[in-house]
Amino acid sequence: MRRCFFIAVVFAFALARASVADAQEGPKNAVVLIIRHAEDAGNGHGLSARGAERAEAYKNYFQNFMIDSKRREPEAVLVAADSKQSHRPRLTVEPFAKAAKLPIDSRFGNKQPSDLAAELRANHQGKVTLVCWHHGQIPAVLRALGVAPETLVPGGKWPNDVFDWVIMVSFDENGRLIPESTKRIPEHLLQGDS
Repeated sequence: MRRCFFIAVVFAFALARASVADAQEGPKNAVVLIIRHAEDAGNGHGLSARGAERAEAYKNYFQNFMIDSKRREPEAVLVAADSKQSHRPRLTVEPFAKAAKLPIDSRFGNKQPSDLAAELRANHQGKVTLVCWHHGQIPAVLRALGVAPETLVPGGKWPNDVFDWVIMVSFDENGRLIPESTKRIPEHLLQGDS
């Protein structure tokens, strides 16, 4: 009886482990580029002058985005929905989206990272997608995509004063994370960027 119980437990553990290993966390054969919105104005829901400068710089930056000698120009743009407090994610990517003639998908609220991840899995396979979110929720977005935030941002939290990173998350043909192609990239867009 004990032996049957032990075998059943081992089998259940192995089955659970196999299904976790086979689980798709991200969109198949895709790259997700995650940025924080540009610098805020301090009051209101818009961008500061420096934030507007960064947003304008994104126009050329993402139209010519290359990593490891591969073009990674975004083919889709998703942002945290406008709220009473902030329109910054949308304002940050608007210049690029207009120049690239891409619509901005803003259906998901800042605290809906699982819905964002489900959208990416369902409709962004084989694409490079730009996501602009609020920094406090970016770790949750990473987790929803199967990425440990601690591997990409210090202590698993995006620092309050950092606006110049791109997090590139790459997925294979099965939607599994490709660790060697998942990284934090300093932008070097504006004077004083890290």
